[in-house]
Amino acid sequence: MPPRKRASTQQGELFNASTPQEIRAILWKAADQLRGSMDAAQYKEFVLGLVFLKYVADAFDERRREIVVELEEDGVPEHRWDAFLEDQDSYTEENVFWVPGKARWKHIAENAASTPDGVGKLINDAMGEIMANNKALTGVLPQIFNRDNVDQKRLKGLVDLISDARFAGNDEKTAQDVLGETYEYFLEQFARAEGKRAGEFYTPKSVVELLVEILEPYEGRVYDPCCGSGGMFVQAQKFVAHHGGRDHTHDIAVYGQEANERTWRLAKMNLAIHGMDPEGVGKRWADTFGDDKLPDLKADFVLANPPFNLHPWERRTDDNRWRFGVPPANNANYAWLQHIASKLGDRGKAGVVLANGSMSTQTSGEGEIRKAMVDADLVACMVALPGNLFRTTAIPACLWFLIRDKGAQGADATNDRRGEVLFIDAREMGEMINRTERVFTPEDLEKVADTFHAWRGTASARKKGLTYENVPGFAYSAKLQEIAKHDYILTPGRYVGATEIEEDPDAEPLDEKIARLTKELFEQFNESQRLEGVVREQLGRIGG
Repeated sequence: MPPRKRASTQQGELFNASTPQEIRAILWKAADQLRGSMDAAQYKEFVLGLVFLKYVADAFDERRREIVVELEEDGVPEHRWDAFLEDQDSYTEENVFWVPGKARWKHIAENAASTPDGVGKLINDAMGEIMANNKALTGVLPQIFNRDNVDQKRLKGLVDLISDARFAGNDEKTAQDVLGETYEYFLEQFARAEGKRAGEFYTPKSVVELLVEILEPYEGRVYDPCCGSGGMFVQAQKFVAHHGGRDHTHDIAVYGQEANERTWRLAKMNLAIHGMDPEGVGKRWADTFGDDKLPDLKADFVLANPPFNLHPWERRTDDNRWRFGVPPANNANYAWLQHIASKLGDRGKAGVVLANGSMSTQTSGEGEIRKAMVDADLVACMVALPGNLFRTTAIPACLWFLIRDKGAQGADATNDRRGEVLFIDAREMGEMINRTERVFTPEDLEKVADTFHAWRGTASARKKGLTYENVPGFAYSAKLQEIAKHDYILTPGRYVGATEIEEDPDAEPLDEKIARLTKELFEQFNESQRLEGVVREQLGRIGG
C-alpha cells in the first residue's frame, strides 16, 4: 500500500477517534511505519522528539492566547500586541519555552509539502532553533529527521496526523497534559517492543507507583541516581498533584543522573513535557560511580531502579561512599545501596528496586555489608515482588526501603521503629494483563502502602484510622535480634510465615475427623479384600 494512502486511512481513523487513548494508538501505528533502517534507540528519539516538538509548540500557543486575554483586559490597542506577543520574557517567566517563528508547529505544517528538502529539514531546523533559544535544552533535541533512512512522505503524513489530532477537550485535560500522557504511552510501547534492552530507560508503571505511594514525597528533594527516562520523577509529581493539587507540584525539586546519552536526552524531554526543570538531570550524562555529578546532595527522597547485578562497573576501593564495606567488582547491587544511603538527608527515605539475590547473598563480602546496614538500623522495610512485573528481565525482584531515622519524628508523630524491620510478601499480588505481563492493581498498591504506613504510623495512616498488626503469610515486623538469628538474610518469606487459615466454626473437630476417616479407610480395605476373593473365585470357575 503506498505511503500516501496509508496516511489518508489513518487520518480517517483519527477523525473518528473520540478518546486520547485512541489518538495515541493511531499515532503509534503511523509512527511505526517510519521505523525503516533506524536502530531502536534512534527511532525512540525520533518519535519522542516529534511529540516533544508538538508539546513545546502547544504550550507556546497556549501562553500566547493567555497574553492576548491579558492585553485585552488591560485595554492595550491591538496594533501594539506584537511587541508583547514576541517578547521572550513573557513566556520564559511562566516556565514556557520560547519558540521562534520558524520552529512553530503551524509553520512546519503549512510548509511541509512545499519544502524542497522535505519536512525533515524543517523539523531539524526547528529543533536547532529551540535549543539555541532555550539554554535548558542545549544539546538535547534530536536532529535526525532528514537522514536517508527517513521516508519523508510518511514523515509528512505523521506531521499531518499530529496536526489534526484533538489533543485538548478530553476529560477536561489540556493539550499539554494529553501530550505528556502520549509521551509516557510511547515510552511504554518502546519498552514492550524492545524487551530486555528497555531496562535502561523504563521501570514498569505499577512498580514506580508502589515506591511513590509508600514513600509519599509530598515536598523536598527527590533524587534518582540512575534516572533512565525520568519516570520516577513524573510519578512523584503526579503523587503530589493528586494529594496536594496541581499548585503544589513545585514543592518537589528533582535531581537525577543517567549514564546513557540517548536515555539522558529522553529524560530531559520528559521532565520538560511534564513541567519540571530539565536541568534536574544535569548538563550532561555521566556514570554515577565514576563521576558523581551531585557529590554534596542530601535528598529527602531517593527513588531508584538500578541495573540488576551490574558488572563490570567503575569501582574505586577507596570511595568514601563505601561506609559499610567495599562492594565486589562483579556486582554493583551493594554499591547502589551504599551510594543511595550516602545521599540521604537527616530524615531521608529511599525506595530501591533490586534483584532478589541482594536479600540473601553471602558472597564477596555482600553478606557483611548487608549485616552492617541492618545493624546501623538503616533498613526499614523489605518487599518481595511477584514475577512477571518486569518485561525486561526474568530475574525476580524486591524492594528495599531505607530510612535514615526510624525514630518518632517530632510533629510527624510517627511510630518509633528503631531496631525493627517490616517484611512484606507481595509475591501473590497483581494480575496478569497479558500472557507475560503482570501489574499491581490499585487495591494491591493500597494494601501494601497502607501496611507500611500503619507500621510507621504516618499521617496518612492516622487519617484512615489504620493500626499495624502482623498478618501471617503477608506482613511481619521483626526485631534486629531476630534478623541476626537468620544470618541477616532479608527474604520476607523467612519472617512472615504461612497464611493463617480461617477456621470454620461449623467444621468437624480434627480428632473426630481423623477417627472417622480412619474407620472409613479400614472399611474400604475390607471391601477391597472381599471383592478380591469374589474375583478369584469367579476366575477359578472359568479356569476349571
